[in-house]
Amino acid sequence: MSKGAAKRLENRVVIVTGGAYGIGRAFCRRMAEEGASVVIADIDIDAAETTAGELRSGNFPALAVKTDVSDEESTLSMAEKAAASFGRIDILVNNAAVYSRFKVSQLPFNELPVGDWDRMMAVNLKGPFLCSRAVFPYMKRQAKGKIINISSATFFEGLGTITHYVTSKAGIIGLTRSLASAVAQYNINVNCIAPGRTLSEDPSDAEAVAENEQRASVRGFKRIERPEDLTGTVVFLASDDSDFITGQTIVVDGGTVFN
Repeated sequence: MSKGAAKRLENRVVIVTGGAYGIGRAFCRRMAEEGASVVIADIDIDAAETTAGELRSGNFPALAVKTDVSDEESTLSMAEKAAASFGRIDILVNNAAVYSRFKVSQLPFNELPVGDWDRMMAVNLKGPFLCSRAVFPYMKRQAKGKIINISSATFFEGLGTITHYVTSKAGIIGLTRSLASAVAQYNINVNCIAPGRTLSEDPSDAEAVAENEQRASVRGFKRIERPEDLTGTVVFLASDDSDFITGQTIVVDGGTVFN
């Protein structure tokens, strides 16, 4: 069990999109330890089943659901299966994104293929919009819910080689603020986490380690950021401790950006 796990999410049901790998997987593990029943929604169903199996082997309730967040019918099915299995939906973590698990074009904006732009927006921005719409009826009926969007500290830095990614993550912050206003009357909180560069995949990848070490050299805390550095923030925003916080973005990057 993670240090500090205190069952703050006991009897809650959480959906984590992109929950089969990296940061999403870490979210699933930590939230399960905090008492939540976890739905791992991922386009890679085999990996999602593996993550769900690991949780169930630790006696944590878990369900894997194949989900394409860019497809409306898929997101509606995700919500229906979560509610059918666990009876409710309390928390949605909009984590699925095109970046570390997929090859991302790093080109000047005027050379970026339009298809790459469209794919990035479909997953990174349209996806959270569709998933939020899919869970909204359940949270509205309960008169309580938590939606947690994952943006990126690159929004504050404005990196020029990944314009499509930075723009998609900027849109997440706008979506967070707009949704927070739209659903507050139903006692639903909408907040956002903006991670810094995180070593979220295979730590044996020498290139990834080198890139993360370079980022660590210019931040306040001189070490690589790992998925576990983000789990405390997601639990806080999912728990009753954040019931009077909405529309906010918390930067978790070890002191690179001061928001």
